[in-house]
Amino acid sequence: MARIAVVEDEAPLRADLVEYLSACGHDVIGCGDGKELDRALDEHPVEIIILDINLPGEGGFSIAGRLRSHSDVGIIMLTARGLNVDRVVGLEVGADVYMVKPVELRELEAQVRTLARRMRVSQPPQVPSEIRPAADAPAPPPAAPAVPTEWIYDQLTWTLIAPDGKSVKLTGNERVFVSLLVSRPGEPVSRDEIFRALGKRGWDPADRSVDSMVRRLRAKGDQSFGHPLPIESVHSVGYAFAAPVGLR
Repeated sequence: MARIAVVEDEAPLRADLVEYLSACGHDVIGCGDGKELDRALDEHPVEIIILDINLPGEGGFSIAGRLRSHSDVGIIMLTARGLNVDRVVGLEVGADVYMVKPVELRELEAQVRTLARRMRVSQPPQVPSEIRPAADAPAPPPAAPAVPTEWIYDQLTWTLIAPDGKSVKLTGNERVFVSLLVSRPGEPVSRDEIFRALGKRGWDPADRSVDSMVRRLRAKGDQSFGHPLPIESVHSVGYAFAAPVGLR
């Protein structure tokens, strides 16, 4: 069975998940937010984290990306939002499984068992402790530095920086638009909110200025990065930044 941490701010749901998974034979702890999780992991290493997206303080996407940067822990993300862009962001930040609430407890436990089995199969075989390398064996090469997986938006210089370090400078209107999107990565921002942020009264279907700006931004991305910016159109809603991103 698996050692599991359930990170869910709704206490009744957290209690139900902990109780059910414990009854299935797993070793389970419950946490209300990212800070509680960090404290728990210092004392109680786990194999799988069941992680809500909408948490107080640090959100689930950020927690998943932070954990994945230094750990192979299994991550099952839970969300009340079934939008495809959320699923894309969840998987890009390193989630192994993405489930939409309300979840069927039996299905969740089945996903836990499947993920735990897959993780154990993928682990390299352990070398017996009594076997020692030869004294003159060459030292292993140093581990390669971790490759950043997160975009960065520099609010002072109006610069969007890709994970590979390449950057693009934004104009005033582009800054307003991108600032809205990166403040809620993975979450659609409505056209009406975008128009108002740009100083307009609200969304006017005849006004294509935002669509034109997005086309220019995508062209900038192709020119600066060699690939499009992760700005996705969300049908009948607006736009979303579909990648993990940090602010500085």
